[in-house]
Amino acid sequence: MAVFTSAYGNYRFAWLFTKQTTECFQEAHALFFDHVKGVYQTMVYDNMRVAVKKFAGTGKEPTEGLLKLSLYYGFQFRFCNIHSGNEKGHVERSVEVVRRKAFAFRDTFETLEEANQYLLETCTKRNQKPQMDHQNQSANELMEQERDGLLPALPMFDAARVLYCRVDKYATVAVDQNRYSVPDHLVGKQVMVKVYSTQILCFHEGKRFAEHARLTGCHEWRLDLSHYIETLKKKPGALAGSTALHQASKKIKNIYETYYTKHERDFVHLLQYMQDDVSLTEVECSIEELRAIHPNHVTTDKIKVLCAKNREIAIPTAALSKNECEIADQAKEHLRMYDELFYAHIQETKEVTA
Repeated sequence: MAVFTSAYGNYRFAWLFTKQTTECFQEAHALFFDHVKGVYQTMVYDNMRVAVKKFAGTGKEPTEGLLKLSLYYGFQFRFCNIHSGNEKGHVERSVEVVRRKAFAFRDTFETLEEANQYLLETCTKRNQKPQMDHQNQSANELMEQERDGLLPALPMFDAARVLYCRVDKYATVAVDQNRYSVPDHLVGKQVMVKVYSTQILCFHEGKRFAEHARLTGCHEWRLDLSHYIETLKKKPGALAGSTALHQASKKIKNIYETYYTKHERDFVHLLQYMQDDVSLTEVECSIEELRAIHPNHVTTDKIKVLCAKNREIAIPTAALSKNECEIADQAKEHLRMYDELFYAHIQETKEVTA
């Protein structure tokens, strides 16, 4: 848990990460400065590994990650002396307070994002509470006083560790002892990998080819089924027991298990079609139409025909210009007026007849 505390107003901000790495350290700063809409002129750090590269006599050499942050945001920094808790007492106290107030009553969450949202709400409530040591002013009120002394806000720092990896024979790249898939036509080539705290982005020749949620364990694999289409065209029989299919989305697996068991080659062609031309939602709609007739009608060729037909129907309506839409609305209004007149004429005729 990264915790920031202002020395004057005791304003607190905290964020959870799965690791204590440089990219997490940098992202924590980017989130904090974006949150307070400014940059503090001086940052004070404990002697943590991601901030101090090595000790040189009585001095300390900062890490490259800290130097990049300092150069980008323009702040100065200094480190606390060893075994001098009095120099950072309010920060260590804040860690204890935030942890206790946030997680003493709830410590289980579905996702890290949910936990961070809960933690942010807890900090917001604490920052609204009056402080006796500051004449009952809240941290929010004191932050407004501090704001004049902050450096201007900047776009968020791109907190990513950049690696250059060669794609192995399994069409994966290794990052921190975990493997992530890339399209199989990149086997043997070098790709640039940007490692963020929660995701992995892979680039080749300036184009992004893959995106994965970052794994938090060790020796784990994250495979995208669409990255192995060319390989599966040559070896469709390998699809059924593949790890890539096992890790595919539930919707993709349901389509395969319901309609394409023992028809792997057609399923690979469907994957290619979804990758190049249509979305999964369009394919699902077409499958529902075919299934309503008979489950045996669900084939890749018929799905392609239905998707093309549905797009032809949708295009004319979507292609109407603003003027054409106004004309259509006016025509509908005229028809409504004619309907009212016609209805009124019928009513008058009935009254005269009576």
